[in-house]
Amino acid sequence: MPVEVTWWGHATCTIEDSGVRVLTDPLFVRRLAHLRRRRGELPPPRAAVADVVLVSHLHSDHLHLASLARLAPGTRLVLPRGAARSVPRLGRVVRRAALRVTEVGPGDEVRVGELLVRAVPAMHDGRRLPLGPHRSPALGFVVSGESHTYFAGDTGLFDSMAEEVGPVDVALLPVGGWGPYLGHGHLDAGRAAQAAATLAPRAAVPVHYGTYWPIGMDGIRPHEFYAPGDEFARKAALLAPKVTVHRLAHCERIRPEETR
Repeated sequence: MPVEVTWWGHATCTIEDSGVRVLTDPLFVRRLAHLRRRRGELPPPRAAVADVVLVSHLHSDHLHLASLARLAPGTRLVLPRGAARSVPRLGRVVRRAALRVTEVGPGDEVRVGELLVRAVPAMHDGRRLPLGPHRSPALGFVVSGESHTYFAGDTGLFDSMAEEVGPVDVALLPVGGWGPYLGHGHLDAGRAAQAAATLAPRAAVPVHYGTYWPIGMDGIRPHEFYAPGDEFARKAALLAPKVTVHRLAHCERIRPEETR
């Protein structure tokens, strides 16, 4: 059966391949500090059901402790190496939820049922902000079963991206952020289209946009909130015309390789 992808909003996705459910960067709250969920309903309880959860880096909108606490006991949790040292409260959540933790770095592989999950580098500040030490790398992941699916996490473009990621069928690419300006180490719609051209997947799904926005900033550069998905599709059509772009609504599921 081809891979199925569900986008729950922000960087939270479910990848279903070979009978295994993979959840990425779970974030299941309406508000996070100064951020408010402005579009899309909160993910339903089934979104927290997974065989393995992949966390790309330690920023609180990607490693969110209250969301991890919603996972079922025994869920496998794959984290960047050094996460437990950098986020002291993480250990308490892991113990209470009875999660099974594996820490990885670039190049490490984890077998989950019929899937092989490989950690790959990302160009991003992966530490726990605002004051965390540089102990943990930011990662992407390639999930390989019947298909090869790349979840980029947060990353900028880097020269060895295609070499590090390898051949993939589906790429889940960040195309925006949670504020009107993107800092260093991010993909906007244009750079994500360049990544699509470099990686040459069969299909690409834009993520990490159009979900959270700072409270009180609704009227400031609103196009940065709404436009990145459509802008990515337009630019990918020019730079990577062989890549089929699937712009999903929140909580929408698709089988990318069946809709080409």
